[in-house]
Amino acid sequence: MIGMSNSSDQAILEHAEAEDSVVITLDSDFHTILAINQAVRPSVIRIRIEGLKGQEVAKLIQQVVSTTANDIESGAAVTVTERGIRVRKLPLA
Repeated sequence: MIGMSNSSDQAILEHAEAEDSVVITLDSDFHTILAINQAVRPSVIRIRIEGLKGQEVAKLIQQVVSTTANDIESGAAVTVTERGIRVRKLPLA
């Protein structure tokens, strides 16, 4: 979220839920918080690929969102690695 760089992960998730937004992150903590809270929203996309440049990240995000749009709409934890995309529906068990 723009302007939330010093906010806690929980605050970012709460803001994203209130704004009906998706969190895109490199941080595994967001999926953990979703699991602990048995949250059904917001969807979180975690990118586990290091060294990407800005344009590469933008292209990857577009690809992930287009591929997983229905899952993201209904609430999902999405993990992106060099090997592929894994989607787990919320709430996480």
